[in-house]
Amino acid sequence: MLSSKQVRDAQEEIEGYAVAMGFDFFPIVYEMCSHETISEVAAYGGFPTRYPHWSFGMEYERLAKGYGYGLQKIYEMVINTDPVYAYLLDTNQMVDQQLVIAHVCGHAHFFKHNYMFSPTNRKMLDEMANHAVRVRRYMSKYGVETVENFIDCCLTIDDLIDPHAPFIKRHDDPFVGKGGDEEDDEQEPVSQRLQGERAYMRDFLNPPAWMEEQRKKARAEAHEARHFPPEPRKDVLEFLLHYAPLESWQRDVLDIIREEAYYFAPQGQTKIMNEGCACWAHTRLMTKHILNSKDVVDYADHHSGTVAAHPGRINPYRLGLALLNDIEQRWNKGQFGREWEKMDDWKAKKAFDNGAMLGKEKVFEIWQHYNDVSFIDEFLTPEFVAEHMLFGYDWNDETEVYEIATRDFQKVKDKLLFGLTNHGRPFIYVVDGNYGNRGELLLQHRFEGTELKIDEAADVLRNVQTIWGRPVHLETVQDENTVILSFDGQVKVKT
Repeated sequence: MLSSKQVRDAQEEIEGYAVAMGFDFFPIVYEMCSHETISEVAAYGGFPTRYPHWSFGMEYERLAKGYGYGLQKIYEMVINTDPVYAYLLDTNQMVDQQLVIAHVCGHAHFFKHNYMFSPTNRKMLDEMANHAVRVRRYMSKYGVETVENFIDCCLTIDDLIDPHAPFIKRHDDPFVGKGGDEEDDEQEPVSQRLQGERAYMRDFLNPPAWMEEQRKKARAEAHEARHFPPEPRKDVLEFLLHYAPLESWQRDVLDIIREEAYYFAPQGQTKIMNEGCACWAHTRLMTKHILNSKDVVDYADHHSGTVAAHPGRINPYRLGLALLNDIEQRWNKGQFGREWEKMDDWKAKKAFDNGAMLGKEKVFEIWQHYNDVSFIDEFLTPEFVAEHMLFGYDWNDETEVYEIATRDFQKVKDKLLFGLTNHGRPFIYVVDGNYGNRGELLLQHRFEGTELKIDEAADVLRNVQTIWGRPVHLETVQDENTVILSFDGQVKVKT
């Protein structure tokens, strides 16, 4: 096992090379962990503590058994905070630790500079601990099963948010449930989400009595209207937070789930770019500065395993690194712009080289301004798809196997973008909070060619109905017909 001094010396050396290459990141703190501890932290999403819930224990068992059976091994884990916290497996050999530290430098740079992460809470480590304390307090007062059952409902719909909301003010909604006085369940105090607001100042800045009065007024005005919200809302959790008849502790728990969902959302929107950036960093740092001749085989083995192709799915490490390498090569040779794109001769196009040497500058610019969707849309080329043998596949009912359906560039690109848009999940909107003038909730699925799975949709409706307290309906498309799924104790389908 390596000593702490050996790891610190390796960190200082590698970070020095990384800064010299142009990487810039918050201070990085490394924790040496056993496989049991790192599995526990991984089950918590990279944080040392979270609110109590059975799903974290289930994930820990999966990770721990996977390591015990030799099926998987967690080499690195890093979280988006300031300072950045990263975890190292204490049984790794030095070349593995060096690779991980170089890899983390890429992640830390990406977290700091990519625009998708700019609104995230860099003190989320403290906030997660605060969430855990509040949930444990509610469990102590109202019972573990009661609170955990409500968390179950919230977690099944935690993706019904608007990932772009931090950048766009879509409507004026001043109230967001935040905490409450658990000593008085008749109140549902809330606070405005003010920039830089501290928890201990919430009641002072937003007196609970006044906020409750404003909430009741807003709710009454909304229910007086025949149709609200005035326009569809993508952030279903926010709508439920404002208008669902929840108790104080329930509103606080729902807000905790929503806040954490928004924290993790940018990671889902930039998975390919983020891992590509980290792999780009570690390949340059290891091969140009760090690697010794005696460690080449071990490094090549572990790196190739990281970027290996996986049957049936895209490996974000592989695609991200390969596309960044392609961009760097193209911009170094000047293979971009109108002149290059208008060339008809494929061989001349591939051999074009004006010595521009702008590749490194371009990849650093891309890390700052793009997410996965815009990255693939902008830089995926027919030449790249052909070279890396990307294709689309579909299920064949006759042979009962998946088979190649197309190698056409545009179809492959469209399939990639479709799977990345909204994390590959359906678009669900709140369209009416007073459906049928009965206080019922109407949701709408924006149909884009893929039908919802009725059983899974029914589970979501069941949990939304638990939170809303009234029947819930979902408008979608099945067999080219518009249907409405309803839940009020049981699922009903109406065409």
